[in-house]
Amino acid sequence: MNSPVTHQAPAARLSASRQPSLPGPAGVRTVQAAFAFGLAALNLRIAVASLSPVLTEVQHDEHLSSFGAGALSTVPVVCFGAFAFLAPRLTRRFGPHHLLWYALLALTGGIVLRSVPGVLALFGGTLIAGAAIAVGNVLMPHLIKHDFAGRAGLMLGCYSLALSGGAALAAGVVVPLESATGWGWRQVLALWAIPSLIAALAWLPELLVPDRRSPNRRRQELVKQGGADTAAPTLRALWRDRTAWAVTLYMGLQSLGYYAILSWLPTLLRDHGMSDSQAGWMLSFSSFPGMAASFAAPWLQQRLRPAFVAPLAATLLCATGFVGLLTSPVSGAYPWMTALGLGQGLAIGLALGYIVARSPDAHHTGRLSTMAQGIGYLIACLGPLGLGLLHSASGGWSLPVAVLLAVLVAQTVAAFGASRDRHVLASS
Repeated sequence: MNSPVTHQAPAARLSASRQPSLPGPAGVRTVQAAFAFGLAALNLRIAVASLSPVLTEVQHDEHLSSFGAGALSTVPVVCFGAFAFLAPRLTRRFGPHHLLWYALLALTGGIVLRSVPGVLALFGGTLIAGAAIAVGNVLMPHLIKHDFAGRAGLMLGCYSLALSGGAALAAGVVVPLESATGWGWRQVLALWAIPSLIAALAWLPELLVPDRRSPNRRRQELVKQGGADTAAPTLRALWRDRTAWAVTLYMGLQSLGYYAILSWLPTLLRDHGMSDSQAGWMLSFSSFPGMAASFAAPWLQQRLRPAFVAPLAATLLCATGFVGLLTSPVSGAYPWMTALGLGQGLAIGLALGYIVARSPDAHHTGRLSTMAQGIGYLIACLGPLGLGLLHSASGGWSLPVAVLLAVLVAQTVAAFGASRDRHVLASS
């Protein structure tokens, strides 16, 4: 049996006071902080989603095999998992707000490097961008719990909406940009460094808030006040917690399906006779119902009872889309992509919501976010690579899509534990 979580009163008072405090009306500061947060979130999927519609061109120009193309699609997701475990140490060193700014700058540099000729630059830039996004992934739930505690549900919805919106924007306009400008895929992919740089600039005012001091200085002030900062749980403690594992597995399995589709859907549709631009549009189109579902996910998570109804609905919607891809991927593309977008949008919204809802405070949120996204994305990386290998081995798409249907079963099982209304490391 796990020990109950304890809280130090001085730390709780200090945490409650950590709100943006630059001079100016509080409402304006809140809007500014939310806007900067949203811009940062918007960039956490663009670098990945923009590659998928031109993956065939990249594969041809760089002479990549199917395995190589699958590996390129997998690199960011592997980074999401592997580099997530560095986020707690980096957060203690720099603080979450400064660290997010550094991550956005690194993301900008990685996107630019990815567009430099050569396989080494292609994979190296992709790795840097993936590492930067990994840090951002872990920080976002922590910042929601810390900076927007009174509006966590709304900000979770906005965060999920921004993730889906960034993916939709990138997937939908890459091929039309190529046609309109006459540029190659390198130049078009390099353009996505612009929104990440804008996000970094928009985040700068958050670093000027007096509260954004070093973590060491805040701990020293707590000692002088006669208290200690609320201790963050160790990852080892979370690894022994069933709720933490349920949240982690749900995050990982729904991400596996999402990134598999994000990486290979345009190729699947092209193989069935759809044009390049139409295939890229279908991937983008699926994000629009996904945006609505992800935004509504926190509300559904709180309102629907029993709590398992929401993740079950996500499973059924995804299953409908997968079955459609097996039976009539081109003629029924719009209804299948609508169902799949709704299901995957709802699933990612719920997964992020469980990280916040199953944590009693920002410290636990940071650690649970590290575990759920670190291990979860290592599970998810099997999606793009696995689908590519299954496609190469079978010569078609029936087996890969059937495997995605099987993954939904495991995802549904994980949802039973993740949707339970209890905190991690809480006594039974």
